[in-house]
Amino acid sequence: MDKKVRQTIFTIVQEFFEKNEAALLYICSTGGGRQLVRYRLFTHWYDRFEYAVKYTCLTTVMTDMNGIPNAATVFVRNDNPKLAELMSEFNQTATILRQKPAEE
Repeated sequence: MDKKVRQTIFTIVQEFFEKNEAALLYICSTGGGRQLVRYRLFTHWYDRFEYAVKYTCLTTVMTDMNGIPNAATVFVRNDNPKLAELMSEFNQTATILRQKPAEE
């Protein structure tokens, strides 16, 4: 909950988007089994981010074959000409990854 860490992360995000017309995908580290805690913290920070209205943010939580939940989030600037395409691709990929593979 360190405000300096939060500000550092959002400064990095802003600088990334100032230099790139791209999407930013992040997946919470599963280290120590605290990925959902990390996801909730980042979501809490983002909800209070002063420039959040400039971005579209989509998140999904998927459970892997070992039953471990994994959170993934994509950020795209709202003025990105490929915004709709990127969001659609993220949603399609998340849907595919959430499906359980067929057993052989």
